[in-house]
Amino acid sequence: MLQLLRTKDNSFTLYNPVLDETYHSRNGALQESLYVFIKQGLHHYIEKTNAKEINILEVGFGTGLNALLTYLEFEKLNIKTNYYSLEPYPIPKEIADQLEYPTILSLNKEEQTTFYQMHEGFFFKETNGVSFQFKLLKDSFAETDLETHFDLIYFDAFAPDKQPDLWTKAVFEKCNELLKPSGIWVTYCAKGEVKRNLKNVGFKVETLPGPPGKREMIRAVKVD
Repeated sequence: MLQLLRTKDNSFTLYNPVLDETYHSRNGALQESLYVFIKQGLHHYIEKTNAKEINILEVGFGTGLNALLTYLEFEKLNIKTNYYSLEPYPIPKEIADQLEYPTILSLNKEEQTTFYQMHEGFFFKETNGVSFQFKLLKDSFAETDLETHFDLIYFDAFAPDKQPDLWTKAVFEKCNELLKPSGIWVTYCAKGEVKRNLKNVGFKVETLPGPPGKREMIRAVKVD
């Protein structure tokens, strides 16, 4: 049974007692997502490329926080966004309701609806000819067959010691194949073995300062 847990920045995460692991950092769920995936992932890519369209793959939809924050950035940046998220074990709606992200983020009614539609599996919005499309794929990373190539991968699986099958060289090789040239892969993790596996499949690996409570994180770039 998943348990609701308030983190140090007053936002909620979920605790999985079977894995003895949380979905987000206990030091701040919202802070972690904003820093790792939005600042060091999305914003970095946009600043680097001046892109007007972006394809994003998320490995680990979890609570839906990363997807929601990305949508809120879309509203500000007006960049066409195609967002695919993989989650073989989606959380029930009644648990998503308890996370209180719409309240914590002061969302308007339309944005609240967006969050719940994401948990249902699909969302599409077009404003002034610029669209945001979200698809939740209830597949494991190993089983999924994606024809789309991506500019950015949010790698938000459970930690390597909890979900080791998702941090292997074979998985990172598939990530590399799914990325476009100079595409970016980003995660909260900073383990040495993860860095070595990424380098071994052709990524240029950057070790960055981590979010609150973590010393480091990883951003990797596909070499052209």
